[in-house]
Amino acid sequence: MRLKFTVLVVFLATSIAFAQSLPESPSAKTAMTADRLTQIVMEIDANAQVIRNTIELTTDDIPLLIVLSESADRMRAMVPIRSADGLSTQELERVLQANFDSALDARYAIAQGKLWSVFIHPLSPLERDQFLSGLAQTITVARTYGQSYSGGTTFFGNGTAAEFMMCC
Repeated sequence: MRLKFTVLVVFLATSIAFAQSLPESPSAKTAMTADRLTQIVMEIDANAQVIRNTIELTTDDIPLLIVLSESADRMRAMVPIRSADGLSTQELERVLQANFDSALDARYAIAQGKLWSVFIHPLSPLERDQFLSGLAQTITVARTYGQSYSGGTTFFGNGTAAEFMMCC
């Protein structure tokens, strides 16, 4: 038993030393900040308006609102779609199903009496490509409302109970 413990300790120490000797991995990048994210947005739209912790821009005639909170380590990108008043039970069920299988990283949400397309992510681990992909999906979810309800070309199943009963 003592020999197994000694071998385990030596193995762990060797593994840690080896890992520390490796060059920094691509995923160990500098944390995303509000300033860095704002710079990325300004590359997309030099006319974007920055007001405190909010960035407003328009891309392809779609208004985007990005809200940042470094203290909560969160960011939220959103596109208004329509008033939430008058949404039928069928429409609500459809957007919830889309959140499950076709909206991808973007989501439908209701806030302030409106239906929104949103991408919500922790700020510090957010990478540039993730952010850009999230924005594209958010715009696509807004554009495809009432049609395919999709964040892109990928679908994760069709949301039927039978499909998930087999897997889970």
